[in-house]
Amino acid sequence: MRNVIHSAREGRFILLLGALVAFGPLAIDLYLPALPAIGAGLGASAEAVQLSITVFLAGFSLGMLFYGPVSDRYGRRTVMLTGIALFVVASLACMLAASVEQLIGARFVQALGGGAASVLARAVVRDVYSPTDAIRKLSLMAMVTAIAPLLAPVLGSYLLAGFGWRGTFAAVVGWGLLCLVVVWFQLPETLPAERREQVPLGRAFAIYGSLLLDPAALGLLLAGGMSFAAMFAYITASPFYFIELQHFTPTAYSLLFAANAIGIFAANYVNSRLAKSHGPAIMAGIGSACGLGGASLLSVGTVVGDVQWLVMPGLFVVVAMTGLLGANCVGLLMARYPQNAGAAAALFGASQFGLGMLASATISYFHDGSGRPMAWAILASCSASFVGYLLFRRTGLAGH
Repeated sequence: MRNVIHSAREGRFILLLGALVAFGPLAIDLYLPALPAIGAGLGASAEAVQLSITVFLAGFSLGMLFYGPVSDRYGRRTVMLTGIALFVVASLACMLAASVEQLIGARFVQALGGGAASVLARAVVRDVYSPTDAIRKLSLMAMVTAIAPLLAPVLGSYLLAGFGWRGTFAAVVGWGLLCLVVVWFQLPETLPAERREQVPLGRAFAIYGSLLLDPAALGLLLAGGMSFAAMFAYITASPFYFIELQHFTPTAYSLLFAANAIGIFAANYVNSRLAKSHGPAIMAGIGSACGLGGASLLSVGTVVGDVQWLVMPGLFVVVAMTGLLGANCVGLLMARYPQNAGAAAALFGASQFGLGMLASATISYFHDGSGRPMAWAILASCSASFVGYLLFRRTGLAGH
């Protein structure tokens, strides 16, 4: 299968897959600076506009759960192309929405389509590489993916200034069309017919039950998923916290957001260099412990009166560790279930975005005009992530 990579050139191959994983972050981060403008333009409350994030996370999770087993049964390429096409059509509907209800509905469909690109890009890596190499490649992909939160809010703020909030969705439409064309011409099928699951599709979905009953797999899902939930608590609450409460301009907020994304890039660079020598389990442990430390620092900073020299470093560490945990946890999970790599990647991705949805909804529910709901939600999420890692370490390392 390595000849597939050589023919497409490995660097370009990883770049493409990283861009596909970025579908979710890009579709969220690009319009974050525009959330207040969307509320004003559609005559909607802040809570209603924040719901468009929550609904997107729900749709993304459901889409991933569908595409994983389907791709294990029918292959990656056609399923991915179908999902990206749906994403493009729904993104156009977001751009043309005349009410917040229409926007929320279109965001849900947009997420259903975008889930295909994100989850199947990871499954493609497992199709092509050995377990150890796959984790290193996943880290490299995550470095590419980190460019989305690095640049998207900055680009979104400029699009907002020049074209209004609808311009941010126009850019998402263009991104989806570009990816559709590139996948059509550049991504071969990586799961040939002889390697596909031959069981009926209904039984293919049953693998989710086996994964959830496996303590080691459950630990990996919690470790990676709850770290992601912490980041989405930050994503949901930070526009209000920094723009409304701390009086940052949209551009200043986007630059802060981009600075935090540099942490994801840096953490994945370190992981790509060290995962092979130290092992993914050790790197995941470092990530979960550092994430909990950053969340603790953030909580102290908000409790004593929004001390920014505590709040900002705490957020930086929390966000950076999501990349470290994501690459190692999903790599370990797919290595544990090599014949069901699509389903394993799908359940991991769904746990990330599903738990992120719950964290986002929690932030909206407990919104009290301060930064405390964000801090407590992030601390609870990082604590659960650390517990998940301990569960994996206790039950899963003996077999690896």
